[in-house]
Amino acid sequence: MDRFSLLGGLNRRTFLQVSAAGVVTATALGGVGRAQAEPYSKFTWISPRGTLEVLDDFGYWIGKKMGYFDDLGVEAEMQPGPSDGTATVKFVDVGQADMGFPSPGIFSFALENGMKLKSAYHWGALDTFSLAFRKGEGTNDLKTLEGKTILLGSAAWQSIVDPMLAVHGVDITKIKYVEAGWPTWGTALAAGQGDAALAWEGLRAEWIGSGLDFEYWLGVQRSPLFANTYVVRAEDLEDPDKKDFLARYLRAWSMGLEFATHNPMAAVDAVFEQFPSLASNIGPELGATSILQQINVVRGDMSKRKGWGDHDMAAWQTFFDEIYKLEQISNPIKAEDVCTNELIGPANEFDHDKVKADAAAYELPAELAAVDIEAVRSHLFDQAVS
Repeated sequence: MDRFSLLGGLNRRTFLQVSAAGVVTATALGGVGRAQAEPYSKFTWISPRGTLEVLDDFGYWIGKKMGYFDDLGVEAEMQPGPSDGTATVKFVDVGQADMGFPSPGIFSFALENGMKLKSAYHWGALDTFSLAFRKGEGTNDLKTLEGKTILLGSAAWQSIVDPMLAVHGVDITKIKYVEAGWPTWGTALAAGQGDAALAWEGLRAEWIGSGLDFEYWLGVQRSPLFANTYVVRAEDLEDPDKKDFLARYLRAWSMGLEFATHNPMAAVDAVFEQFPSLASNIGPELGATSILQQINVVRGDMSKRKGWGDHDMAAWQTFFDEIYKLEQISNPIKAEDVCTNELIGPANEFDHDKVKADAAAYELPAELAAVDIEAVRSHLFDQAVS
C-alpha cells in the first residue's frame, strides 16, 4: 500500500477545503481569509480530538477553577473542533482559532502544506502514543506488524504512526491503515477489525471505562519521540500585544500543570465538575489513572527542561530528520525555525510556592479523597505487553 494513499493527495488547496462542518473554506485557487495583525478579540484554543470531554486538558480546567487565568487578565475559550485530525492546525492557520494542539506528525503535515505556524509551548515531553492490541495478541517487536492492519480514528493520524514505527525499523510501506472512525476505532479493534489501533495515555483509562480492555505497546516506555504541542501563527509572535497575551495565557497553563503535579485528584475534580458525564463514565479511580498517565507524559524529565513547555531542540531536529527520510515532508526542516522557546521563560515566571500551597489546601470531595493515588500510580503500566 502506498503510504500516502490514505491521505489522498491533500495538497494545500484541497487540504483547506476539508472540514467536518464546512467552516474552513478556500477559493478554487486555495486562498483563504486570514486574521489581521490586531489584538485578539476572542482567543480560542482548539482541540485535536473533536471533544473536550476528556481529562487531557486538566491544566486548563484546574487553572481556570483556581482563578489563575483571571488573575493574569486572560480571557480564553476552549473549542472541541471537528474530529478531522487536521482541524486543529487548519483552523489556526485561517484565523478561526488562535492556538492548536497537534501531534508532531500533524504539525509537520501543516508545515508541509505551507501553514505559517510555530510551536510555542511543547506540552508533551514524552511520547503519549501507543498501540492497542486485543488481549494476548500484543507485541513489543513492532516489525511484526509488517503486513498487518492498524486502525485509526482519522486518516490524518497516519502521520503520527508512520514515524513511531519507522524509528523502530518498521518498513511502513508494509503497513495497512484503516480509518475506522471517531470515536469508534477502539470498538472496531475489539470486534476484530484490524490487528492494532492507535491509542494514547489517558485514553487507555477512558477505554477501560467504556469496556475496552486491551494490552499496549507503550510509547511512553519505549519511544524516543514525544507528544503534542501548542502551535500559533508565526506572525502572532511578531506582534507585541499578542506575544504578551500568549505569555500570560501559557503562564496560567503552567500554573495549572504545576498544581496538578502536587494534587492530581484536585485536577480530576475540576475536570469532572466541568464534564459530569465524563465523571459518571469513568469514575474516580479511572480518573486518577488517566491523569497520572498524562502528567507522566507532560512532565518528562523536568531536571533536563527549562520549565513547562520547553522544547528539546535536538529531539525535535531528530524528529524532523526522520520524517524527511520517510518523505512525510518534501524539504528539510530546521527545528529552530518552527519551534521557539521565547515564551518558556515568561510562561514559568510564577510563584511556585503559592501554587504548591494552593494544591495542598484544596478540599477534595469524599469520593475523590478516598482514592489511594500512590496505589493507582503503582499500577499505571499494568496494561503494557509483557
